[in-house]
Amino acid sequence: MTDQFRTVAVIGAGTIGLSWTALFAAHGLTVRVSDPRPDLAEATAEALAVFGPHLAAQGLDTDGLTDRVHLAADITEAVRDADVVQENGPERVEFKKELFARLVREAPGHALLLSSSSAIPSSVFTTEIEDAGRILIGHPFNPPHLLPLVEVAPGEHTTAEAVRCAVAFYTSVGRTPVVERQEVPGFVGNRLQNALNRQAVHLVQQGVITPEDLATVTHSLGIRYATVGPFLGGGPSGYRHIAEHIGSTMQQLDLGEPSQDPQDRERVIRAVEKAYAATPYADLAEARDRAQLAVLSTLADVRRNQKEN
Repeated sequence: MTDQFRTVAVIGAGTIGLSWTALFAAHGLTVRVSDPRPDLAEATAEALAVFGPHLAAQGLDTDGLTDRVHLAADITEAVRDADVVQENGPERVEFKKELFARLVREAPGHALLLSSSSAIPSSVFTTEIEDAGRILIGHPFNPPHLLPLVEVAPGEHTTAEAVRCAVAFYTSVGRTPVVERQEVPGFVGNRLQNALNRQAVHLVQQGVITPEDLATVTHSLGIRYATVGPFLGGGPSGYRHIAEHIGSTMQQLDLGEPSQDPQDRERVIRAVEKAYAATPYADLAEARDRAQLAVLSTLADVRRNQKEN
C-alpha cells in the first residue's frame, strides 16, 4: 500500500461516480473514468460544469479541473497505473464478483480497491477472490462531492493496512471517514435512513401527516442531527434521562410498518410526486445542494470558532 495517492480510477459514471470524479480532480488527483455508457464524454463534461462551483464554494481550486479527468477506453486502461479504484457499479452481487476479480488481476498490486456499494458488504462478493485484502467498502452519501461522510467497512479478509490507507485517502480529499467494526447489510447510514423513511411512509399511509407536512424533519430532527447527532439531549442528565425515563415510554409505542400493498405504495408515491411536482428535479437538486453547502459552511465556522475560543 502507499500513502501517496496520485491517480484514481473511477469505475461507473452514474450520479455517484461523476460526483466522486469531480471531487478527486478538485483535490489535484488524476482521474481516469470508465463506463460503457455512450454519452460518457457529455455526461462527464456536464457534471464537472455543474459540480465545479460547488467545489469552488468549498475553497477548492477548480482551475484546470477538466484537464485532470481522462476518459478511459475500458477498465484495463482506467486502472493501469491507479493508486486507488473507486467502483460505482450496479448493486448486483454477481457483477461485483466479476468486476473485483478483474480489478485484483489488472490494477497495480499497491492499489486500494474500494466499492461505493450502498447495501452489499464486500465479504459477499469477495468469497472467491484469493487476494481480497485490499478490497473494502467506501460508501458515500449522495452527492459525495458535498456530503463529507464515507462509511469505511472492511470485509472478512480486508487487512488493517488497507483500512488505514482508505481512511488516509478519504481524509486527503476532505471527507470524514467512519470505520464500521462489523459488516451489516446497508451499513449504518442507510439503515438509519431506512428506519426514518419507513416510519414516514407509515404515517403518510395512515393519514397522520402529508409529505408536505414532513417539514417536521427539516425543522427539528434535521437541524439537531446535523449539529449533535442522535444521542445528545435529555437536558442536564443527558442520555441517561432519555434511556431511563423517555426510553421506556417510547418502547411501548406501536410504530407499525408501512404497507407493501401495491395500491397503498402507489398512493404514497403519487402524494410525494404531487408535493414536489411544481419544481423540476434539476432545480430541486440545485436548491438542495446550495442549502447543504450553506449548512456545511456554517457548521465549519462554528467549529472553527469553538476551537479558537
